[in-house]
Amino acid sequence: MSEANAHALLFPGQGSQSVGMLQVLAGAHPSIADTFAEASEVLGFDLAGLVREGPKEDLDRTENTQPALLAAAVAVWRAWRAQSAAQPLALAGHSLGEYSALVAAESLSFADALRLVRLRGQLMQAAVPEGQGGMAAVIGLDDEAVVRLCAEYPGSELLTPANYNSPGQVVVAGETPALDWLLANGKAKGARMVMRVGMSVPSHCALLKDAAAKLAEALAATTVLTPKIPVLHNLDATPRQDSQEIRAALAAQLHQPVQWTRTVQALAGQGVVHWLECGPGKVLTGLVKRSVDGAKLYALEDPAQFSAAVQTLNGVN
Repeated sequence: MSEANAHALLFPGQGSQSVGMLQVLAGAHPSIADTFAEASEVLGFDLAGLVREGPKEDLDRTENTQPALLAAAVAVWRAWRAQSAAQPLALAGHSLGEYSALVAAESLSFADALRLVRLRGQLMQAAVPEGQGGMAAVIGLDDEAVVRLCAEYPGSELLTPANYNSPGQVVVAGETPALDWLLANGKAKGARMVMRVGMSVPSHCALLKDAAAKLAEALAATTVLTPKIPVLHNLDATPRQDSQEIRAALAAQLHQPVQWTRTVQALAGQGVVHWLECGPGKVLTGLVKRSVDGAKLYALEDPAQFSAAVQTLNGVN
């Protein structure tokens, strides 16, 4: 592969969903509708209809959001592979997106991944009752400062960094009284902004340790193959070849922080120039923009950016 064309595909996580997602791209790529239909058959309910028509509150339920986003990401990946022979240096997915990346790498089957993330969402929803926890983004502090800020909380409830997203952006998970304290005091303690994010479940923290143990049982019964393309894991920004190690990393990432900043830095260190967001939304390319100078970014949900990526990278082996 020409160094100038070195690229990675990034698979989004929860928060990138919307009713009607990928409808514009699907007009040019029939495989997208086929992928949603396949997902509906595997899961035994009309996921395709939920994505197409909503209602939004049902799509936003974690147990529905996760298979919907997995199906969307795999649909875009299939459309991309039908158009491009270019071989990526690596793949990475943010939180839930790690499962999409492993499907793309042929480590997990699409059907198994759908069942796993549906269960993952159910376990997460059950782990912390509605209203008792959530997540907030802290903007304008470095990672260590956010760790110190969380440690300053005077109460006994959990408050901890959950997603290290980019320099100056860390998402914190916690129980509701702790998050209320953070929202009230964060700016006075140096943050430029603190705001709640649309997650009712405090992910990637110790509150999900029991859920992770139950997920590990399901992973143990799931076939996991050696990835055909390296997949960098959220746990430590490192790819794995061994099936048992992949299972362990998937279970651990449910209750440990997402190391996305390190993941992007690792990919940049490998020489990645072109960054393709494989799924709905532009969250991950936005994070890369804040992390890597001169990055060439493509949100593949946009037909024009999809075509530009194909024209730039097609035929590179």
